[in-house]
Amino acid sequence: MSLAALQRLHAIMPSVLSDLKDLVRIPSVGADPSRSEDVRRSADAVAALLRDAGFARVDVVSAGGGPAVIANHPAPPGSPTVLLYAHHDVQPTGDPAVWTSPPFEPTERGERLYGRGAADDKAGIAAHLAAFRAWDGAPPVGVTVFVEGEEESGSASLGTLLDTYRDRLAADVIVIADSTNWAIGTPALTTTLRGLVDCVVEVETFKHAVHSGMWGGVFPDALSVLVRLLATLHDDTGEVAVSGLHVGTAADVEYPLDRLHAESGVLDGVDQIGSGSVVDRLWAKPAISVIGIDAPTVADSSNTLVPRARAKVSMRIAPGSDTDASMDALVEHLRTHAPWGARVTVTPNDRGDAYAIEAEGPAYDAARSAFREAWDGVEPIDMGVGGSIPFIAEFASRYPDAAVLVTGVEDPDTRAHGVDEGLHLGEFSRVCAAETLLLARLGEL
Repeated sequence: MSLAALQRLHAIMPSVLSDLKDLVRIPSVGADPSRSEDVRRSADAVAALLRDAGFARVDVVSAGGGPAVIANHPAPPGSPTVLLYAHHDVQPTGDPAVWTSPPFEPTERGERLYGRGAADDKAGIAAHLAAFRAWDGAPPVGVTVFVEGEEESGSASLGTLLDTYRDRLAADVIVIADSTNWAIGTPALTTTLRGLVDCVVEVETFKHAVHSGMWGGVFPDALSVLVRLLATLHDDTGEVAVSGLHVGTAADVEYPLDRLHAESGVLDGVDQIGSGSVVDRLWAKPAISVIGIDAPTVADSSNTLVPRARAKVSMRIAPGSDTDASMDALVEHLRTHAPWGARVTVTPNDRGDAYAIEAEGPAYDAARSAFREAWDGVEPIDMGVGGSIPFIAEFASRYPDAAVLVTGVEDPDTRAHGVDEGLHLGEFSRVCAAETLLLARLGEL
């Protein structure tokens, strides 16, 4: 039975790739209000593909956020139901001129398909469609496809969607196709993810700008204060200096230095920061980044003392962390470490839970078996991810008896969220084969 499905999958892969390209052409940037019609058009296109694939019921739904798509195919008697998750909204592109090819015109170069969303996460949608089509409308399990429309904006309405459509989304196994594999040629299950908290810190030193020649050297400008405050977030080795944060331990996996440098794009001569193994620092320890500053630009600067400046601080938190306590620790640090008596205001912003999966049991064994066959005998690894997928905790809390499998179509050079995002086509074929096989393995349980 699996052999016939794999043969069918091989035959339909050109059409799967064509459908993926059509989805990439829709600029479904969920965070851009001017693209709201495109996001709706993207949801409608996904729904049309699912209907054409043979799902018994397909609906575009919303709970006040971006439009999502739910498709249901009933389970054969006695068989489990599998929920396949992906999202159709994408990140902004930045300046299209810095892309090698237009971001919303899917372009094949070498072994990759380039375009915004080509991997994150419209390839996840295409993989779900491919696996379902491979079974010619009669998979050995029940299949529910849930394609979210605001993941890149924080999934604000996801909880309401899960509550509203709880029965339609109920499943024995949940496959989250929004992560990555360890390397090209090496599949992985993601078993830990860091969480995220961020805030905006503003410092003020004057009621208004004043002449730097008249008052410089007597009172500090706000930008100098902000720089010194942000510098307190790390010690001299680059270790996070906020007290009270949880630190975990990552899997025993070696990340070779040459690969680390190549995949990160770090400049020659830039030192590593922090302590511990690379994967400890990437997967199991907190990390703090300053991701934006509001201050006069160099072009607009004048000989005045800047009265106020602000920055956005983003902190990844280790699996096992208490999200609210981590936010409190970051806010308290910023409030109490500003020099020279400057006025400080800290506004907490987004937060997302870290997550750790106990990846044991029949569903996980089935996934590893499917991966092993799709990758020609290569043993899959359990890996962590330094990024955050906070909604996984939402699924786990609402469906505590379901096995959650976090898989993905990405690889270390996918450049998700960045310029020239690209999907490795060979790995994509293996992902589709693995999901086709997973449905078979789960049907045998």
